[in-house]
Formats: sequence, C-alpha cells, structure tokens
Amino acid sequence: MGCDDYDSCRPIAQLTEVNISKIQSALPMTLLANHSERNVIRLELKHNEVLKGLDEIDRERLEPFMSVFDGGKGDFLLYQGVREMEQYFIIDGILKRVVSNQEGKEMILRFADRNDMETSYAAWRLRTPTPYGIVCVTKARVVRMPLTEWAAFLDARPKAKASFELYVMRVMSEIMAHTITLHLLDAPGRVHRFVRKHPDLVDKIPQKQLASYLNLSAETLSRLRHSGKI
Repeated sequence: MGCDDYDSCRPIAQLTEVNISKIQSALPMTLLANHSERNVIRLELKHNEVLKGLDEIDRERLEPFMSVFDGGKGDFLLYQGVREMEQYFIIDGILKRVVSNQEGKEMILRFADRNDMETSYAAWRLRTPTPYGIVCVTKARVVRMPLTEWAAFLDARPKAKASFELYVMRVMSEIMAHTITLHLLDAPGRVHRFVRKHPDLVDKIPQKQLASYLNLSAETLSRLRHSGKI
C-alpha cells in the first residue's frame, strides 16, 4: 500500500523508532571538538549558508552539540516517518531529500550540496513525524546536531531565526516549483530548467539520480544529452 498523502508516508523498511535509534547511534560520528580535522571543519562551517551570518561566539556556543558524520553513497541521515530529528550542515558531498512508499518507489524532492544545509525543522515545529528521508547521494561529510538544541539556539536569536526560517521557506518554495515543473514541462524543458537553476550540480549528481529527480529514465536523459537537445 502506498502513501495516502505526503505526511502519511512511512520509511521504506519497517523500522521502529527503537531500531532507527540503534542504527543512528551506530553511525560513525565524532564530536566536532574531538575530530582530528576540527580546525578545517570549523573554517568550512563559516561558509555555510545558514551559519555564515553568526559571529565567532555564537558558533562556539553551537559546537558542543555538533558531531561530524562521514557517510557513504546511500547512507541515511534521517529516516522518513520518525520523530527524532537533527539539523545538518553539509561540509562536502551531496544529499537528497526523498519521499518513498512502502514498495520502495521514491520521489526526490531536492539535492543539497556543499555549504548548504538539510533539516526537518518544519516537521519538528509542527510536532509531526518526518515526511521525508535524507540520504547521501555521494560520499559526504556532514556536521549534525539535535534539532531541539538548534531550535533553542534560534529562539534566543530572533534575527538568526528569521533568516533561517526564510531559508527553509525558500527551499519549500523551490520544491513546490519543481513539482509543478514535472507536470508542465516536457523532458528537455525539465532538464534545461535544472541546468539553469543548478549549474553547479549538473556534473556532480550521478545520471541515474538526476534522471529520477526529473522523472525521466536514465536512458532518456542520456539520449537527450547525446542528441544535443540539452
């Protein structure tokens, strides 16, 4: 049985909250303060879209809650349908936000690259389960922290909170625009739009993943490229 609606989708595998917590706790993570490359990672965090406006003191206040995750292709950072949530800051690699039904059919909602972020902030605020999963498309390094701590940090800093929530709304608006595009544009049009909107990602995303995002077969995407239509 598939999803009744966007919010009712469950994880692909039949995972309980307890099992998911066990999986997440087994993932290779190191506290940022203890990481051998902590100074390099700190520098990278200064360029992150949602952290670059913070001063040094605020970044230091966040650090005790931050851990570093080095993931491989296909590794999950967040499972769909759970309530234990985190905030993610991408140091390197590409993540995807995905919705899946119980048969494993997947829809990719967005990709996030270096210096971007991923979150389930809206679900956390609404006190609903996560309506999507977050997965590594490529080998990735991510700094992660509990959403409870991130939200508390923002609540004490109205300017940072307003900036972050605006960024979240822009992401949601882009996802909506992409979904509409899948219905209104033909195959070449969908590819052209992606190239125009995300030129830095075109050659970084595996062709199969990009084709899935554009609701095309990998063969169709390859044919369009080789025919010179895109």
